[in-house]
Amino acid sequence: MVSSVTNLGRSGVFDWMIQRVTAYVLALYTIFLFGFMLTSDVNYETWSALFDQTWFRIFTLLALLSIGAHAWVGLWTVTTDYIKATLPRFLVQALCGLTMFVYVVWGIQILWGL
Repeated sequence: MVSSVTNLGRSGVFDWMIQRVTAYVLALYTIFLFGFMLTSDVNYETWSALFDQTWFRIFTLLALLSIGAHAWVGLWTVTTDYIKATLPRFLVQALCGLTMFVYVVWGIQILWGL
């Protein structure tokens, strides 16, 4: 059995589960934000008050981690399907992984003010 060290899950089923769970988290986050924007007078004060609440920061952090995991599994699948040569595929995957890592760390810095 061939195992890959660059996929996120231990198997295809685990990667599929990551995709589905993160998709639900991102859908809930998007629906909440749309609902908030439609039902509230969105200005700096209301937006700041929303992000000052710990539960929403945790929800946002969950969405941020979900988008990173979701993107990684999707990009890993696409690159393994379409880039057959090992070195170019590794370089593209490394660049994608580094970019996602930077965005997640940057998002955490913005979210928690670190």
